[in-house]
Amino acid sequence: MTTGGDAALVERFLEMMAAQVGAAPNTLAAYRSDLMLASSALDGRLATADGDAIAALSATWLPLASSTVARKAAALRRFYAFLCEEGDRDDNPSDALPRPAARRTLPRTLDHHDVDRLFGVISERLAGAPLPSDLRLAALIELLYGSGLRASELVSLPRGAVHPDRPYLILRGKGGRERMVPISDRARAAVAAWRAHVDPGRAFLFPSGRGHLSRIRLYQLVKTLAADAGIDPDRVSPHVLRHAFATHLLEGGADLRALQSMLGHADIATTEIYTHVDASRLVDLVNARHPLVDLTRERP
Repeated sequence: MTTGGDAALVERFLEMMAAQVGAAPNTLAAYRSDLMLASSALDGRLATADGDAIAALSATWLPLASSTVARKAAALRRFYAFLCEEGDRDDNPSDALPRPAARRTLPRTLDHHDVDRLFGVISERLAGAPLPSDLRLAALIELLYGSGLRASELVSLPRGAVHPDRPYLILRGKGGRERMVPISDRARAAVAAWRAHVDPGRAFLFPSGRGHLSRIRLYQLVKTLAADAGIDPDRVSPHVLRHAFATHLLEGGADLRALQSMLGHADIATTEIYTHVDASRLVDLVNARHPLVDLTRERP
């Protein structure tokens, strides 16, 4: 049986979990074990398995403890969400997996005050004569929060991807799929200031060594910025900034289909998680602001 193709995708997934989510080493080891055991059971076709194959695999877990089943299902569910997010799959077979009783958690995000604190630190660094590293950080954060780019998309941007006179960039994903991503005036200005310090001979906008900035280094830069802004670094990552981009756009009235296009989600179901985030905000708003709340408070 061959698991080579699966193994490469699993390692990419684990790299993302380490760089963007900050998963602990024990968690990464457990995910690697569960995913590679599943790959072996599916003859090396975990990444391309359909719902029937996943259901058959799940059936072999029946003798296991419920906590073990929940862990295995969670590993596969996150793996398939990653494949969809990266454009390696157009569909998600996770519905065939057993679902633990625990309530699905909403993606971590930041409120507007948190974002203001992050940009406040950047503004202070840009005052006067900023270092090139400060200009790079400003460009990275403007693109992360202002355009909702994936970490992998951001660090691998070509040097000329962002044009000073074009308010968008075109990203090409897996299978040749393209999507248009809006770029704010602020982000274009930040990129222009940084690009002036990039060797014209370099292929990438954020070069490092012989290639481009790594996702792990991006993760470290974001964590350091959060700490400097007085925010718990555990609350902030490149992926959290992408979630903040989506959540704040939806709060501002963005259309879900437009958000799906900007985020590059192949399946609208992936984007719909943000309706739950927005719904939770609306529930709080109703409980705090609805006129009937005041009537209830006035009753003896």
